[in-house]
Amino acid sequence: MITLDTLNVMLTISEEALIEDLIIALLASPQLAVFFEKFPKLKHALTEDIPRWREALKKHLKEAEVPPELAKEVLSFQQSQLLSTSQFTVQLPQILTLLDELRSPFAAQARQMVADNNVFTPALQTLFLQRWRLSLIVQVTTYNQQLLEAEREQLLSEVQERMTLSGQLEPVLIENENAAGRLWDMSAGQLKRGDYQLIVKYGEFLDKQPELKQLAEQLGRSREAKAVPRKDSPMETFRTLVREPSTVPEQVDGLHQSDDILRLLPPELATLGITELEYEFYRRLVEKQLLTYRLHGDAWREKVTERPVIHQQFDEQPRGPFIVCVDTSGSMGGFNEQCAKAFCVALMRVALADNRRCFIMLFSSEVVSYELTSEQGLEQAIRFLSQRFRGGTDLASCFRAIAERMRGGEWYDADAVVISDFIAQRLPDDVVNKVRELQVIHQHRFHAVAMSVHGKPGIMRIFDHIWRFDTGMRSRLLRRWRR
Repeated sequence: MITLDTLNVMLTISEEALIEDLIIALLASPQLAVFFEKFPKLKHALTEDIPRWREALKKHLKEAEVPPELAKEVLSFQQSQLLSTSQFTVQLPQILTLLDELRSPFAAQARQMVADNNVFTPALQTLFLQRWRLSLIVQVTTYNQQLLEAEREQLLSEVQERMTLSGQLEPVLIENENAAGRLWDMSAGQLKRGDYQLIVKYGEFLDKQPELKQLAEQLGRSREAKAVPRKDSPMETFRTLVREPSTVPEQVDGLHQSDDILRLLPPELATLGITELEYEFYRRLVEKQLLTYRLHGDAWREKVTERPVIHQQFDEQPRGPFIVCVDTSGSMGGFNEQCAKAFCVALMRVALADNRRCFIMLFSSEVVSYELTSEQGLEQAIRFLSQRFRGGTDLASCFRAIAERMRGGEWYDADAVVISDFIAQRLPDDVVNKVRELQVIHQHRFHAVAMSVHGKPGIMRIFDHIWRFDTGMRSRLLRRWRR
């Protein structure tokens, strides 16, 4: 079976031009023009997806099979090109019969040429084959266009579905063009309208709790800082011992490469006397590649420097991914559950904007995981938001799961965020030690989002930062009154 790609090569038909015409027509469609005007942030994300469309169309054309009738006609045309004029004249009746059987568009024109010319000369044979080839090119081009038109309809349908999805989620999840690009990539999955409306629902809930959204943004911006000296800080004398290579030859320890001319090997020094190697000597001198004697022994001296007494913490370190643990115990049901899920949607927004990963773990009697910023992130987010909070609180399992994940190389700079009311039993000593090790040795940061004022101080003491959002009735009324 001949593939369409093979046929295009044989007839020198440019599939590139056909694909480019299709993409230009698709981008000029009224649906996309309206979408770009309404959601300008998503315009760049969609145009970045064009190379993928182009490659998908090329692959489909390469793998498409040619209809059997067209394949037989092309094979007959190829065989006819190899015939001499006398052989071609003998085979002409069979060729005409085959063209009639295949219902070729060239059949009528071929019979007319035979009827008008009793004898076929080499020039007439060439003309016959050229017209036959043109007919085949028209047939193949038409077939290409039919395939591309079907692909265009399918692609337009896919783009429209993704535009609808991205447009609905734009107010909830898109903060900048980076977030728009990530959201567009994630929208390629098969999602129904009722599914992603769940994310919209929690986005609307988040808008009614601006303090919760602000808390997520503050947590997303929080980073550890390095000690940086202030310009007006006083100076103090600081003495240190510095080790330097010994300048007094004590014992030759071997050879090494350096630029120490005093300890050059004789063969290296001899190159200076050869005109052709003189520039090579200077090159190796500059690059410290001359062979010299290496001396054994070190010398120590005291180095006196001045340094500022007072430091100011303001130089921030790069931010890593989020590992978010959500308490799904019975005490976290109702309004607490809504706040916890909305807070995770807000963290997902921050992660998309900053190109960070956001990994959710639910803990009660067992730990269930979702990655909200993967290629299937929207499906994972919907699955997470569909969960119901019930059961007990097992903080120890939560911290063990965090520690296990942070041992992976791709999570070396992750921030852990635990969302809970922290009404639970004290943590075992081995868990506390694991967390301390991650904090001190590996510089991981642990954040607590406390949704109750009744959380146990003994548990809270383990965290680097505590972000409080009390969901009690009194606090909720106060927040509403302030707004």
